[in-house]
Amino acid sequence: MNFRIAVAAWCCAASLAVAALPAAAQAHSLESADVTRFWTAFDAIRASADPAEKRRALLREYIEPGTPGLQAFMQAKGYTPECYLDAIERYPKFWASVRAGTLALADKTADAPQRIAALRKLYPPLRPATVYFAIGCLNSSGTTLGDKVLIGAELAGGGPDTDVSEMPEPRQRNLRNYFATRPADGLPLLLVHEYVHTQQKGPGPTLLAQAIYEGAADFVAERATGQLPPLDYVRYGRQNEARLKRDFRAEMHETSYAKWLYNAPDPRYGVRDLGYYMGYAIVRDYYARARDRKHALHEIIELDCTDQAAVEAFVQRSGFYADDAATR
Repeated sequence: MNFRIAVAAWCCAASLAVAALPAAAQAHSLESADVTRFWTAFDAIRASADPAEKRRALLREYIEPGTPGLQAFMQAKGYTPECYLDAIERYPKFWASVRAGTLALADKTADAPQRIAALRKLYPPLRPATVYFAIGCLNSSGTTLGDKVLIGAELAGGGPDTDVSEMPEPRQRNLRNYFATRPADGLPLLLVHEYVHTQQKGPGPTLLAQAIYEGAADFVAERATGQLPPLDYVRYGRQNEARLKRDFRAEMHETSYAKWLYNAPDPRYGVRDLGYYMGYAIVRDYYARARDRKHALHEIIELDCTDQAAVEAFVQRSGFYADDAATR
């Protein structure tokens, strides 16, 4: 299949790179039309004083003509017209500061074909997926639904200069720390992480299963790109793995993810999302112990994270916890 580019700002160099790739490496596409439509809606909303007209403008210019990716993003994250209107009204400085960054995201992904080709080389059964950039309600830089990679451009497009001063604590602090990592520069890594999720079975029924679901995506993305996210959980996890290993073991069979994933910084550590690191560490050890690492990578991606018994067997084989009691 030809690599279909639906991004107006996609540069000529990227097009030439795509043409040079094998057909199998071109079996994905990228769509960013929703970002442009959002800003058309945004301008119409800000120009009106009538709440009813604001809502009509949002529906008319953004939601109703949106791509399947926007519809999937709204479904996956529970976005409603009201959450968009509320965010637009509450945070005008934020939106002004992030606008240019959202529109420049296509240029940040010029090497996406090579990244996906590297992933396919590691995992030849890779199924094609479509990457969509859209604007969300400020709570997801990336997620997936089925064969769709869904990137929240208002977060992925930010940087150290993004203005979060209108937001309440601790959201302001969390976003300031996040934007300090220059997420737009790490976008290719995020795309690969989320692309891996389109190949997996999840989410998991327990903290352990979900941590492995996320950690596996980080590990495979690292194998494909040579990088891990420049986020605090990676740095802190490496420096404090023994402590985290002990604490995680005591809580990993809980059905709540709240202390370890998608959370505010845990008061015990001052860092959020440490479940990503714990899942990564388990997968890392599984891979390191494997005699056939190519086969092990397939097993990591194809692990059914919805099956708790399969997850526990995987942890046992990893040797991360030496005794069987850790997974009972």
